[in-house]
Amino acid sequence: MTSPLEFPDAQPGSRLAAVLWDMDGTLVDTEPYWIAAEAPLVAQYGGTWTHEDALRLVGLGLSDSARILQGAGVRLSADEIISTLTARVIAMCADKGVPFRPGAVELLRDLRAAGIKTGLVTMSYRHMALSILDLIGFEAFDVVVGGDEVSRPKPFADPYLQGAAALGVDIADTVAIEDSPNGLRSAIASGAVALGVPNILPLDDLGADAVWPTLAERTAGDLRALHAEHGPAKANLASVVPSERSETK
Repeated sequence: MTSPLEFPDAQPGSRLAAVLWDMDGTLVDTEPYWIAAEAPLVAQYGGTWTHEDALRLVGLGLSDSARILQGAGVRLSADEIISTLTARVIAMCADKGVPFRPGAVELLRDLRAAGIKTGLVTMSYRHMALSILDLIGFEAFDVVVGGDEVSRPKPFADPYLQGAAALGVDIADTVAIEDSPNGLRSAIASGAVALGVPNILPLDDLGADAVWPTLAERTAGDLRALHAEHGPAKANLASVVPSERSETK
């Protein structure tokens, strides 16, 4: 893999060093599994959970989601809610299979072949993320940042900043791929080149650097071109307001 030390004179934002991926809804189409797990849990405690309620949780950290579910009447601790939902989603993955999003695995293969680092930045807990990654069939990611490993979840910038730091790259040298508004806000706030690939929710007018309808037939070259167009501006912005990223939602 290419190391930043091989480019000692490179300025931040001048090259694509890594691609940071969201998981649920971006790499794998598991958002419907999460939604299907939530409604029975609320109903178990006498509440009602609509599709619109479920959409509020898409892309949120699990702790934030648990608090919303408590507000809907679920009389469990946040940790108990998270454990229950995660177990149900893992069971659905085992029963129904894990539907990878169109073009995602192929793009990951191309990034590996091109020597571009990859990081998974997910609000799912680490043990679930690793169980999903075992199904890809090759070592697709250099690092994994789980929702139980960050101080503040998406839509804060922290998860993507942590992912870049773990890879040893400047955030301006990355592209972050997201499917949800909350996730996209996190990517934008971090200073990465933010790419939206909508799934359940639209991503219009959120400030993404680009929105692609799908990853199908996309290549590492396409991501390099996207970064070349937007990366230098990210680095320039970071030099003006370097202290605001971790405080931004």
